[in-house]
Amino acid sequence: MAAQAAICQWPVFSGQHFQETQGIAHTRDSNAIDLFSSLSWTCIPSKSKTQKAKLCSSPMPKKGGIHVFSSNTLSPSMPAELLDAWDDDYNGIVIDSASLPSSANAFAAALRASLSNWKAKGKKGIWLKLFHEQSDLVPIAIQEGFDYHHAEPGYIMLTYWIPDEPCMLPTSPSHQIGIAGFVINDNREILVVKEKSSCSCVGLWKLPTGYINKSEEIFSGATREVKEETGVDTMFLEMVAFRHVHRVAFEKSDLLFACMLKPLSSEITIDEKEIQDAKWITPEELLAQRFYAEDEMSRKVIEICMATYENRYRGFTAHQLISKFDGKLSVLYYNNSNVI
Repeated sequence: MAAQAAICQWPVFSGQHFQETQGIAHTRDSNAIDLFSSLSWTCIPSKSKTQKAKLCSSPMPKKGGIHVFSSNTLSPSMPAELLDAWDDDYNGIVIDSASLPSSANAFAAALRASLSNWKAKGKKGIWLKLFHEQSDLVPIAIQEGFDYHHAEPGYIMLTYWIPDEPCMLPTSPSHQIGIAGFVINDNREILVVKEKSSCSCVGLWKLPTGYINKSEEIFSGATREVKEETGVDTMFLEMVAFRHVHRVAFEKSDLLFACMLKPLSSEITIDEKEIQDAKWITPEELLAQRFYAEDEMSRKVIEICMATYENRYRGFTAHQLISKFDGKLSVLYYNNSNVI
C-alpha cells in the first residue's frame, strides 16, 4: 500500500546503494521483534529526571481461552477474588487476560480488590490487555483509573500507574516508517509512478513509496513496495538517506528511508487500485517538473541517489548480525567503505 502521508510530505524520498549483500534478499518476519506484543519493559538510562522505557520482547503467556462477559451480578456476601496476574521485571503487574472473571460485575470487584492489594505491596505499573470479546470491560477499567495505551486489531492495551509521581511506563508507538525506492536501469532511466490519491502529489512523476509492514525489514519492504506498485522486480543495494518529520498521520512522527534498488526486470504492470501510471524516465525529465524546482528536499534526494549510482556517494548497506538482546538475527545498516 502506498504511504499516503509520506507521499504527500515527500513524494520522491528514496534511495539505497548498489551493493550486493549476501543473504539479504528476503524478509525475516519470524525473527522480528513485536515490541508491543510484549508486556515487560526496560528502562533506558537518561540524564533527565524523567526516565524513559521501552517494551522488551518477552511474550505474554496464555493460560486458556478468552472469556466472553455477561452482566451477571456478584452477590454482596461473596468476597471479591484477586485477578490472576504476574510480576514483571520492574515491580509492575501484568494481568492475565485469559483468566479474567466471567461477568462484568465480578471483574469490577476483582479489579478494585486487586488494585488495593497491589498498592499495598508497593507495585507500580499495571498492564491490562483486553481482547475484542472483552470490550465490555473497557469502561470498567477506565472508571477504576486505567488509561488507554495503544490498540491493535483484536485488542486494546490499558495501563494504570500507581505511584504519586510521573509515570515511567513506555509510551505507545510514536512513529510510522516508510520507504522510497530509487530504481535506475542500465540506460540511466529511473522508475517513477503517478499516484491516484487526491493529495498534492497527484499528477506528479515520483519515486514509488510505501509503508513498512509489521515485522518487515526496511530492505525487503522497499523491494516489495516497488513490486506491488510497478510489477518490477528489484534487489536492495543501499540505504542512502532518510528524512524525519513530525505530526503527520494520526499525530505520529514519520521516518522515510531512501533505498537504492537494482532492477531485475523491466516490464511494468501497475497496481491500478493506487497507481495511475508508471514508466522509466531520465533524471533530467524527472527533475524538470516544477515540483522539484520548488522542493529543495525532494530534489536533494534525487541528486544523492544519482551520486550513488555514479559512485560518488556511499550510503548504508545491510548486514545480518546476532544481538544478545534477543539472540536472533537482526539487520544493521552501516557504511563499510572504511571498516573499523
